[in-house]
Amino acid sequence: MSAILYYCVIKPISILPYRALYLLSDVVYLILYRVIGYRRKVVSSNLRRSFPEKSPSELLDIERAFYHHFCDLILESLKNFSVSESSLRQRFSHRGAEVFVQLHREGKRVILAGGHYANWEMWALSAPPHFPQRLMAIYKRLSNGYFDQKMRETRGKFGLELVATRDTGDWLERHKEEEFVSVFAIDQSPSNPKKALWIDFLGQDTAALFGTEKYAKAYNMAVVFGHLRKEGRGQYAIEYELITIEPNAFEHGDLTRLLHSKLEADIHREPRFWLWSHKRWKHKRPED
Repeated sequence: MSAILYYCVIKPISILPYRALYLLSDVVYLILYRVIGYRRKVVSSNLRRSFPEKSPSELLDIERAFYHHFCDLILESLKNFSVSESSLRQRFSHRGAEVFVQLHREGKRVILAGGHYANWEMWALSAPPHFPQRLMAIYKRLSNGYFDQKMRETRGKFGLELVATRDTGDWLERHKEEEFVSVFAIDQSPSNPKKALWIDFLGQDTAALFGTEKYAKAYNMAVVFGHLRKEGRGQYAIEYELITIEPNAFEHGDLTRLLHSKLEADIHREPRFWLWSHKRWKHKRPED
C-alpha cells in the first residue's frame, strides 16, 4: 500500500512544474483549512498564547497566512522527491556560509542549530555543496519503514547524512576525531519533560531540548545558528550566524536560551513561517 501511494500519488505530484504545484497548493489550502480544519484549534491556541498583545483579527490573519505557507511547504516537500540540484540553486540562497570555510581551516567540529521555520526540508537538499565538511542531520525515524527509507533517500541524495535521534550520541562519539557539521533542530518537544531544560520561549514556560548545548560542550564544538527566510513563493534563504567557538564559556542553560532567543526573534519578525501546527507546549513543568 505504501508503494502504491508513493508511485501513484507522491511521485506524480513531485514531477509537476512549480506553477502547477502552487495551484494545487491553493486547492489543498481550501480543503485543509476551510473544510477539514486541520489542527486549527492547536494553531489558534499556540498563536493566542504566543501573542497575547495581538487582536483577534491580527491573530486570524497570521493563522490564515500560516496555512497558506503550510500548504506550500507540503507540496514543496513532495517536489523534493524529484527536484534537481539546478532548481535548488535557483530557489535557495545560502548567505554567510564562509563561516564554515573558516571553521574548516581551524579544524573545528560544528553544530548548526535552527528551527522548523520557512522550508527546512528544501534547505536539507540544497545545503551540502555549501559545506567543506561532512554534513550530518539528526532526524526522527518514521514508523512506516517504507517511507522512512524514501525520506532518507530523498534528503540524502545530494550529500546530507541522516542519523536517527536515538543514535546521535553513538555517531558523535565514533566521529569525534573528524571534522563535520551536525544539524540540530532546537524547537521540537522533548519526549521526557523531566530531562528538559525549562526556559521562557514566546512568553511561555517551555520544555527545551538540551542536546545542542550538551554535545557542543562535550565535544567542544563551535555553534552556528541558521536564520531561515522565505523571500517569495518558492524562494528561500538562510543566513548563518556564528554564535560561539567556546561553548564551555557559557553557564548551564545559557547557550540553549540564546539559541531559542535567535529563533524567537525570527518568529516575531515573520510569525506565519513557523510550524504552529506542532503541539509545542503539550508538556507542563514537573513538580519538584
